[in-house]
This record gives sequence, C-alpha cells and structure tokens, in this order.
Amino acid sequence: MRKLRIAIWAVCAFAVGAIAALVLIPGVREGLLPKDASFGRALVGGPFSLIDHTGKRVTDKDFRGRYMLVMFGFTYCPDICPSGLQVVAAALDKLGPKAEKITPVFITVDPERDTPQQMAYYVASFHPRLIGLTGTLAEVDAAAKAYRVYYKKVRDESSSAPYTIDHSALIYLMGPDGSYVAHFSHTTGVEAMVARLDKLL
Repeated sequence: MRKLRIAIWAVCAFAVGAIAALVLIPGVREGLLPKDASFGRALVGGPFSLIDHTGKRVTDKDFRGRYMLVMFGFTYCPDICPSGLQVVAAALDKLGPKAEKITPVFITVDPERDTPQQMAYYVASFHPRLIGLTGTLAEVDAAAKAYRVYYKKVRDESSSAPYTIDHSALIYLMGPDGSYVAHFSHTTGVEAMVARLDKLL
C-alpha cells in the first residue's frame, strides 16, 4: 500500500512539474506545441489556387484586404447549396454599405461537372458579386482540406444523375488577412446573418 501511495505521488509530482515547465520556462511550450497552434481560433482556411467562373486563375492572396463569405458545394445540389446561397445573397443586400467589404465565394466540390462555364451560369442566378471557383480534383481537394470541409461522391438511387455529393455545409466568414472569423450554418436565417455580420465587420 505504501509503495502504491509513493507511485501516485510520483506521478502527480511529474504532472505538476510538466505543467510548470510549460507555463514558466521559456521555449518549452513552443518546442512541444505545433508552430501553427492557435488557441481560441479555429484552424480553418489556408492557401488555394483555383479557377474562377470567368476562367481566370485566382489564389487566396487575391482576396486579401477583404472579408470573404466562403461556402463549399456543387451546382447540382438540390437543396442545401441553393438555400444557403439565397440567404447569403439576401443578407448582403440587407447589410447596406458594409456588404461592400465582403466577397461572397462559392467553391465547388464537384469539379468533374462544375466547369467555369457551369459555375458562371450558376452563380449569376444568386448574386452579381458571387464568385464561383473550380479547378482540378487535386486543387479542389486541397482547398477543402484547408477549410476542413468533408465531401464524398455517392451513388444517387433516387435520381437519373450518376452521382451526388455528400458534403458539409458551413458558411465561413474569413478576415481581410485570410484568417477565420466566424461561421454560419446553412440553416441560419437572413436576419440572424445580417445581425452577426453587422457586429463582426
């Protein structure tokens, strides 16, 4: 029993010492934690290189200095994507002058079907400032990974289309420096989005 108590005390002492080292000794915390660790801020977003709906290659750096509202989806999406983009478009129209600070961006997760021409036709039906982005499968996959977006091609038994895409459906607000600011669910209402954007911008 005495040996057990000694072992427990030794473990506790080691844990306390390790915590103290992390807090008090310069360089220890930096050496043990990842260089890009970000406390209190989601690790969402990052570099990408894609083709916009006009056929021009763009990167994340082309959007610096402006906020972005970023949504991933695909043009053949039957419900989540169009409803989410309708909310984004309506919120921008209701936000007033502050909306000029925001570039709305729709990134496809279905580059096989979503060509620049298809994207141009699609984004024009929602908002004149909405930018559609596509690219190779590798380029789209890299962008999706940077934004922590899940997507997967699946067989659609209820449709004549050969497949559909399961995907996450968050709308990200990215800051002028490209960093994550906030996110919205695709079910967020127009008024709620407007109110939050008004506070964040």
